[in-house]
Amino acid sequence: MSQINAPADFLTALESLKGHTFRHELHVTQIPPPQRIAPWAVALQAEVNDSPSLDPDFYRGNAKFVVLYDPSGQPAWDGTFRIVTYVAAPVDQAMSADPLLGEVSWAWLVESLEDEGTRYSNLTGTVTRSYNETFGGLQLSSSRTDVEIRASWTPLTVDLTDHLQAWAAYAAAVCGLGPDGVASIRPVNEEM
Repeated sequence: MSQINAPADFLTALESLKGHTFRHELHVTQIPPPQRIAPWAVALQAEVNDSPSLDPDFYRGNAKFVVLYDPSGQPAWDGTFRIVTYVAAPVDQAMSADPLLGEVSWAWLVESLEDEGTRYSNLTGTVTRSYNETFGGLQLSSSRTDVEIRASWTPLTVDLTDHLQAWAAYAAAVCGLGPDGVASIRPVNEEM
């Protein structure tokens, strides 16, 4: 395995992201990070799916976790690191009509960060509700409402373990999973 020639703080942050075990519904992989935002970056993606084989019928949503590092810092970050997250999930019709959906979705993020004991500053983001209709011929073939949360914050530690765990917990909550270790009961006719 080759060594990465990167600043020590970024290498420490990378090391803190290795070796984590996530709940079985989160299928986490490394993806290419964004270019030109920061000199150093790493990105993870999770498909949230109840099926070990990622059966589309059991899809619950997806999430991204991006770590940006600029040793010179960036004024908007108020630091040298920035964590950028994205979580998207379909929501049922009743939930999509709830005027508090955005506030509740944002509160779950703050709670996840607090529950993991993260230290951070400059938490910002948006919650978007989107309604999509798919048409085929003259009839509506499907419709779906999604909630999308984009957020970023500046971690106050180089060890990002707590931040990664908070992201995983948040993705699970937005995607409708109960507490880890609690299984949802499916109707008898559904199989995995």
